[in-house]
Amino acid sequence: MEALQTPYFIIDEAILQKYYHMLTDSLRQSWGNYLIGYSFKTNSLPWLISFVKKNGAYAEVVSEDEYLLARHLGYQNQEIIYNGPYKSEHSFREVLLASGCVNLDSQLELTWLSRLASEYPGQTFSVGIRANFDLEKMCPGETTMGEVSGRFGFCYESGRFAEALQMLRQIPNVSVIGLHLHSSSKSRSVKIFRSIAQMACKLQQEFDLSLSYVDLGGGYCGGMEGRPEYPDYFPVVAEELSRCFTPEKTKLIVEPGISLISKCTTFVTSVFDTRDIKGTRYVMTDGSRFNIDATMIKTSHLFHIIEKEQTSERPIMPQQIISGYTCMECDRMFTYENHPELVPGDQIIYENVGGYTMSLNPLFIQYFPAVYIRRNGSLIQVRRKWTPEDYVQGTTLIEDMKS
Repeated sequence: MEALQTPYFIIDEAILQKYYHMLTDSLRQSWGNYLIGYSFKTNSLPWLISFVKKNGAYAEVVSEDEYLLARHLGYQNQEIIYNGPYKSEHSFREVLLASGCVNLDSQLELTWLSRLASEYPGQTFSVGIRANFDLEKMCPGETTMGEVSGRFGFCYESGRFAEALQMLRQIPNVSVIGLHLHSSSKSRSVKIFRSIAQMACKLQQEFDLSLSYVDLGGGYCGGMEGRPEYPDYFPVVAEELSRCFTPEKTKLIVEPGISLISKCTTFVTSVFDTRDIKGTRYVMTDGSRFNIDATMIKTSHLFHIIEKEQTSERPIMPQQIISGYTCMECDRMFTYENHPELVPGDQIIYENVGGYTMSLNPLFIQYFPAVYIRRNGSLIQVRRKWTPEDYVQGTTLIEDMKS
């Protein structure tokens, strides 16, 4: 087979299917009444969305653009879970009028709902509400926000959650049937999800909630040696939820992203040049840190190297700085210490890069790379590398403008 032009992503379909089955098996065994909402923001590659849809997942979206993409790719409003702070009123109304799942996130959305309910007094609107709570207090040192409060949902500790619930209960044709409890963590530990489930019970008891669903959100770990997998999370979640809920009456919703797709995805790059500057060896590659770490927060990467020519004659280099193709000095991936010299044509393949990396890829100096699916030993292209024609689509040139 002719060598493919790097850089490109590869998604291994068999590994992806393995993790999807692991997820569904774990949920079925722990809490038979469940629903999977695939996180569009984590990776909205159309092939991937078609894969999870075929496997029964709903679309979990957090903006009008994501909502429109879900509809374009065949999701009905009833198959959409609408979260996040950046909904549009139009799409908010569309989903609710079709009895889709909307988890309220702000005072603005309470206003939209009140207006919608008054316009359709004969229709009952069933909604969920997102609780903002002090997970850091429950799991010290494990949360992303630490002691600074998260910025989404209605705060339990300040009384805003109670106020929002009271307002909703005053609207005669609105029913609160769900809790959304997504909260980001650094640890992705089992303790985090035990605490989230405990909070669901606390809110149910304190506010006498009759819930059709509890939505845990995402943030699970997956595919990392020594870290939790789906079978570790859901028995613990079920143990806690069973104190207040039953599978017969309350559905468990999960919204996986990284945990589902990172393990199955690699990013293939090639060395195209090397240079020595003031005693430092720089290895220039056709991939970029922006492709695998767009938020610039990673301190290490999982990778392996395929040498263009296997030989024992390569000298051992004390230090090689692996860099990207851009003109940004920060575009440095890692330092390769005490290893054989890398030369043009060698490949560096980054692992566990399926989550957020494609969605956050910029159109900076090089356009979107190709994506391939590995199926039964073959690679099938599901997105070609973007061209200048793709880049200028939908734009207007000065010669096209009427004077």
